[in-house]
Amino acid sequence: MRWQLPTLTSVRLPAILGFGLLAGCVYYNGMYNANRLANSARKAEREGRTFEANNLWGQVATKAESVVVRHPRSKYAEEAAILRGLALARLGQCEEALAPLSRVAVAQVRLDLTEDAWLAAGRCHVTLGNVPAGDAAFAQVLDSKNAGRRREARFQRARTLRYVGRYDEAVSALKGIEEPRAQPELLLSLAGAGRVPEAMALADSLVARGDTTQPWDSLIVTLGEQEPANASSLVDRLRRLPGRPAETEARWLLEDGLRLVHSDTTRAKARFREAVRIGGSGAAAGGASVQLVRLDLRGVTGPQNLSPFIRMVRGLAQKYRVSAADLTQLGITAGGILAASDSMTPGSPQGDLRLFLAAEAARDSLMAPRLAEGIFLRILNEWPDSPYAPKAVLAAQQLNPGWADSARVLLETRYLDSPYLALIRGEAGGAYQQLEDSLGAFAAARSAPPPRARAPAPGRPAPTGDDDEAPGRRRPQPAPSVRVVEP
Repeated sequence: MRWQLPTLTSVRLPAILGFGLLAGCVYYNGMYNANRLANSARKAEREGRTFEANNLWGQVATKAESVVVRHPRSKYAEEAAILRGLALARLGQCEEALAPLSRVAVAQVRLDLTEDAWLAAGRCHVTLGNVPAGDAAFAQVLDSKNAGRRREARFQRARTLRYVGRYDEAVSALKGIEEPRAQPELLLSLAGAGRVPEAMALADSLVARGDTTQPWDSLIVTLGEQEPANASSLVDRLRRLPGRPAETEARWLLEDGLRLVHSDTTRAKARFREAVRIGGSGAAAGGASVQLVRLDLRGVTGPQNLSPFIRMVRGLAQKYRVSAADLTQLGITAGGILAASDSMTPGSPQGDLRLFLAAEAARDSLMAPRLAEGIFLRILNEWPDSPYAPKAVLAAQQLNPGWADSARVLLETRYLDSPYLALIRGEAGGAYQQLEDSLGAFAAARSAPPPRARAPAPGRPAPTGDDDEAPGRRRPQPAPSVRVVEP
């Protein structure tokens, strides 16, 4: 019997086949492990184990990316890319997730992954502000045969409909969804559609059940963005919730007052007072005290009325440590305005500049328009020839539109050549900028901190107030005598 040596081809073929099978096994095992981890992550999410779910999704993203990088032409590459995008979306990394998720539109992968990817892409689009794209993604799953994914698509689409103001359609989309998270969404959609009694009836039913699981804080904020009065009605109902902390109720009242302050000042002030009464010395009560001071400052007409406010804010700053900085700053600003007003007499050097800065502080920092108007008009009356008098007229006119006709006559007859009016007429010139630069430099000089004393040289004691012989120091000289001539 003759023995035949194996040919090179007969040796290579099994090796090549074995290597190919091994490579296929490797990327198949990679996908198997990625899918297994994804299923475990979904289970952890359903059971509320968020930390564990995030850890598992991180592993899914890593393994799926490994398959894509090592085997980009395999039949599992598209599935791996989409699964990686799904994992990144679950981890909140939407900007990075959208590119791989977008491949679901053309990829041929199993149906459950396709629908999960559409839902994840929709949520990411909404998170990043592209509501129409999110709505289009959710629409792909509305007819899913899987009840859970179909319900999720309906819920998410109801949210996108509400975001774009299609409230009635959002209400219709939420019908039949009995999940707890659908209740606040339905309340917002009903209120947005103008069906406020129905929305408040739903709120009453949730409060009557003592439902503290609802995201009441975010619900109040969102409702307030739609209509502050509706949010205020909801706050009234939430105050009946059992077991609510006093600080939480005081915070609700403070935030409600802030929403109402421009539309219903009387109700806003009542909210602030309730927050002070309920909140003790807490942060919400302190914030409400600041707002009450600001509301009272709106009615101040003259600097002489600031003294009681200055004393009041000093006491409030002692009581409410959290708001002490705001209260102290109000007191300092009011004190500066009072000092500037008391120390200026007609014709005082740079008195017009000091009063103009005081008026701006009253308008912008104290938000006291009547006080600011009075100081601006004082410049006009006591420094009528000041180059800043026409600017004071323009500022007072903005604060009191009822004075507009008188202001216009004054500007046209007395200050027609002012650089400020030239600017309004569109006439170019450097005089306006020179005036503004001078005012800015004066303001900067007054706000600059005083120069710090130089440190003594090493080994040499610092001079004391009684050391008249300190180097470089002059002895105090007697004041020159002044003879007062009686008229």
